Formats: sequence, structure tokens, C-alpha cells
Amino acid sequence: MKKKTLLLLSVLTLAFALSACGEEEAEQTTDPAAPEPVIQVITEQSAPVIEETTEEVVEESREGMYRSELSNEWIDESLRDQRPIAVMVDNEKIALPHFGLTKYADVVYEITNSKLNGGVTRFMVLVKDWGNIDQLGSIRSVRPTNLQIIPEWNAVICHDGGPFYIDDYLAKDYVENFSGTFGRVNNGKSREYTEYILPGDLEKNFANKGYSTTYNEYYPGPHYKFASEDNQVDLSSDATAITANHIQMPYEHNKPFLDYKDGLYYYSEYGSPHVDAGNNNEQLSFKNLLLQNARYVVFDDHGYMMFHSIDYNREGYYITNGKAIKVTWSKSEELSPTRYYDMDGNEITLNTGRTYVALVPDDIWSKLEIE
Repeated sequence: MKKKTLLLLSVLTLAFALSACGEEEAEQTTDPAAPEPVIQVITEQSAPVIEETTEEVVEESREGMYRSELSNEWIDESLRDQRPIAVMVDNEKIALPHFGLTKYADVVYEITNSKLNGGVTRFMVLVKDWGNIDQLGSIRSVRPTNLQIIPEWNAVICHDGGPFYIDDYLAKDYVENFSGTFGRVNNGKSREYTEYILPGDLEKNFANKGYSTTYNEYYPGPHYKFASEDNQVDLSSDATAITANHIQMPYEHNKPFLDYKDGLYYYSEYGSPHVDAGNNNEQLSFKNLLLQNARYVVFDDHGYMMFHSIDYNREGYYITNGKAIKVTWSKSEELSPTRYYDMDGNEITLNTGRTYVALVPDDIWSKLEIE
């Protein structure tokens, strides 16, 4: 609009100049003694030309590769339509160390598993490129909250049983699962801590169940919006952003915290760094943190519970690159992705890399510390 206005002003100025020039010629020709005026003829070619230019943004491409919809990292083109899996990983201290999280995880959910035992949590690990897994786990039971979340990823849930509260969710057409059908590793622990995804397990399970390994009709489409590595989200430009170099999660059982270093958030729990025994004891780290204040209901005296993962305009935080901003989160139905918005109502953009998502009970949300 601004450029069109400038062009109109230029044309009007030119017309006025020509008119004035013509009037000056008429006045001077009435005096025969006056020198003949020199009139400059302004042609269409000599008029100023204003062109609108639009800078074209060219998306980077790499032959034989594409950006994963889970992390925005470059992965093999052959995986474009492959469905992710979601693996229930035991997070009790006795289950440590975990195997495979730093090698294979794209998104890691930490969700309170029970209101007993200090609110013990469990991980749900989303993996896009699951064909090369050599060991991932250990695997434990699933809860209704997880079965409400996995449809938004069109993921197949991998677990070992669960309370009868999960039955109605497993019966839904868009909830597909593998339960108790994975390998066992003799690690010197009791049987419930010995189940892992091992090579060939997933191929066998997909064949036995007849599930599609590619996205099916229930896939709602890409989940997050991402920025590239060369154009990272900088939350410091937000006037409301706060420093976020240390995040103390309010889970009482494992007391996890995340420390910012060299562009990533490193996860610790039970007073020690969380290391991956299947990947040279590399510490679990994340580029993005999404923290959700969530309501919940307790089912019985055994502490079985379920979050209201379907909710509207709940508070939360988005944290990346040493800064945090307040956000709101909403999820309209089981098949709809959870969306996160800044305080101006704009959907946030994540940085490329692994993401940590935490559902925090609303009655301990105030104990969350960001500093």
C-alpha cells in the first residue's frame, strides 16, 4: 500500500510539473521579445519507475533427505510417511539406567504416573526412526493420559499392560498398541525391569498386528512449527521473557531438574545426571521445553489417575536457549494436536531439536522453579 501511494504521488507531481511548464510557455510567448523558452519534454521512459520487489525465501533442501515432523532434523527421505512409536519407559530409580533415549528419542513426555509414592513419573518416548533400535527401555505399563495423547501423533504405543482404566481407550479405532511383546534382557533385576525393544521386535509386532507402518487416515498432520538451525527462535526479543538457566521440576519422587549449557538443557533426576547406558553414558538433553499446568482426577485409593490432557487455555511455559516465556496450551480432542500460544495469541515456533514435554499436576505447579 505504501509503494502504491508513493507511485500515485510521483504521477501527480509529474502532472503538476507539466501543467506548470505549459502555463509558463503560454505566458512567455505573449512577449515577442522574450527569448524562446526551452521546454524539456518528459517522456514516459524518463519518468521514475517504481517496482515492487518481493524477496523470495528459498527453503533449504538436501538430496534424499527431509526434515522430520517431530524434531525438524534432517533424516532419510524414506522415513517421510513412517509412523512414530511411543514407548512407555519406567522411571523408577531401580529401572535406571535407561537405554536408547539419547540415540532415538525425538520427543520425551514426563507425566505423573500415580499420586502415591511422591507422584512417581513415567516417560513416554516418541521415536520416528525406529527401524535401527538396538535397545530401548525398560518398558512398563501405560495410563489413560498417554492413550489420549498418542492419537495426535498417529503413533503406536509400546507398553506392558496397564490398569483396567485403559481398556476403553485401547478399544478405539485410532489407538493402536503393542503390549508385552518385546525382548528380555538379563540385567540382574526382577522381571518387570527387564523388557526392552530389541532388534526385530517392532517389525514382528507390526506384521503380527497387521498395523500400517505408515501414517493412516487418522493422522492429523504435522504437529509443531519449527525454526531452522540458522534462524533460531530468540525469546529474549519478548519483553516478558525471563532467564531460564536452571529449571527445578516440582515432581517430588525423582526431583528432576534441567540445566542450560551450550544451547541445550541437560536432564538430571534422583540427584544425578540422567545418562544413557546404550549410548556411552551420554546425558539426556533437550533443545525445547514445554511445561503444561494440567488438571487431573484420581480414580481410586491405589493412586491411579488421569490428566485432563484435553483442555483449553491452560497456562504453561516454553523454554529454549536460556529464556522462558509464559504460554497457554489447548487440545480440543484426542485426534487434535496440543497447541501452544504466546501471550499475544500467536502459535509458538520451536527450535530444531529434541523436545521435552511435562504435564505437571495443577496442585504442585506453584513449586516449579525457573531461574
